[in-house]
Order: sequence, then C-alpha cells, then structure tokens
Amino acid sequence: MDTKHCTVDGWVDAIAVPGPHGTISFDLVVRPADIDALADDAPDTIVTCTSGDPRITHELLNGIQPGDLLRATGTLVQPTTPGEHARLTVDALEVLDTALVPVLREMVLDRYGDYVVIFDGDTDAVPVFTAHGQWVGLADNPDAIATLIDIHERVNGGDD
Repeated sequence: MDTKHCTVDGWVDAIAVPGPHGTISFDLVVRPADIDALADDAPDTIVTCTSGDPRITHELLNGIQPGDLLRATGTLVQPTTPGEHARLTVDALEVLDTALVPVLREMVLDRYGDYVVIFDGDTDAVPVFTAHGQWVGLADNPDAIATLIDIHERVNGGDD
C-alpha cells in the first residue's frame, strides 16, 4: 500500500458524514495547479478524507459547508484499484475560503444543549456528538436521543 504524508487543497463536495467510533468523512474536489494547461473536460480528482480528531469533527459539523476551500494535511493512501478515490486520513484542517452562498443541505444539524445531532431524511438513526465533536453514539430514532444523551452524561459527567 502506497502512503505519503501530504497537504491537499480542495473544495468540500458535500456535507461531512459521521462514521463509526467518532470518525467523520468528507470528499474534497482537488484541481491540479496547472489547470490552465489541461483540457476543459479534464476530470477533477476526488480525495476521500476521514478523521477521528474531535476538533476536526467539531469544525466539520459546525463550520464547514459544501463549496468551502480547505487545506487538509495527513496521510494519503493511493487507491489499489483504478477508478477508486485516494483516501486521506486528516490530522490538520484549515479553512482557506468559504463558499459565497450557503448551500441547501439534505441533512439537518440541531443542538440539544451541549450536544449536536444530525437528522437525515433517508434514515431514522441519528448520530449524536458533543458540541466539541466527541462521538456520543447513534440513536436508533429521534425519540431515543434524550436517552442516549442522559446515559452519556451519567457515564461521563456531561460534555468534556
């Protein structure tokens, strides 16, 4: 497996998606530095990014929207199969520019005090994070959110 520590500048393609164990993933659209030398119909490169860092998760859930220009630094894994996207495990993230017009979202973020939840019309399951980006868990449905938060606060003493 070919890996390399690097920095990639690209535009956020869609809303970041929470994953298991507090991870989050998102796609960056990356254009080569010599874009003017390429044909107009040359395809963009998509780099799939993941991170388990709570600070990066917090930023992606609260401050990033599709169209924002980011600089992501981490370990790049080249695809093993042609046509697959390269994967970048992000350990540092910087916002270089924000999108001019807010983009309508298919998912909705909501706050429950010190917690952030993500409602997706395609599923009943609701990912729950602390406002600082720490993974709390996956509620089976919206009615189970309060129970999940209550359990988290009893075990952890509230938001860390």
